[in-house]
Amino acid sequence: MKLYQFDPAPASRRVDIFLKEADVSIATEQLNVRDGDQFKEPFNSLNPFHCVPFLELSDGTVISETLAICRYLEESNQGKINLFGSTPKDRASIEMWNRRLEIDGYIPLMAGMRNKFERFDGKVLAGTRNDLKRSDIIVKRGEDSARILFERLDKYLDKYLFVAGKEFSVADITLFSTLELANNIGLNLDEYVNILDLKTRLSERDAFKK
Repeated sequence: MKLYQFDPAPASRRVDIFLKEADVSIATEQLNVRDGDQFKEPFNSLNPFHCVPFLELSDGTVISETLAICRYLEESNQGKINLFGSTPKDRASIEMWNRRLEIDGYIPLMAGMRNKFERFDGKVLAGTRNDLKRSDIIVKRGEDSARILFERLDKYLDKYLFVAGKEFSVADITLFSTLELANNIGLNLDEYVNILDLKTRLSERDAFKK
């Protein structure tokens, strides 16, 4: 089993944090996606989506997408890891928050970042090389969507220590990566006191330290 990563990529960082929190060791190979390694063989054939991270199993199966990789690693470790929840209620709550964070925050901000900076010219869509133009509208929409999410989440965190309740979960990793994207795009988060408090507490965990 081997994990293909590019450490500077936000999605790769999410998996890296998960591995450290779960105390899972796995063979890893770095692909420089900035230089287009993902379009070269054998990586092009392994993962037609041309994104990192992706996990190659011993039988040749390839799993891409951050949460799919993390979920596989959790479930294949026979209950030794519970970052996706240990009860039906916990799993549902964590799944709910993960989806909201990704749909309203992580994905719009990722699109915003790729549309804001010149370094993404020719690759505004992850895993592609084309002539699609960057759009200020997409940048603003991403920022607006994230602000609505953060306002809702900040109120919710008045009552809870972590995103999905009392316990740390994979949803907190998703939030942390979303906040890093917000910082990269220049979004001011000062008004979200509870979110920043949680971010500080997460930053103090060993797995989150770079």
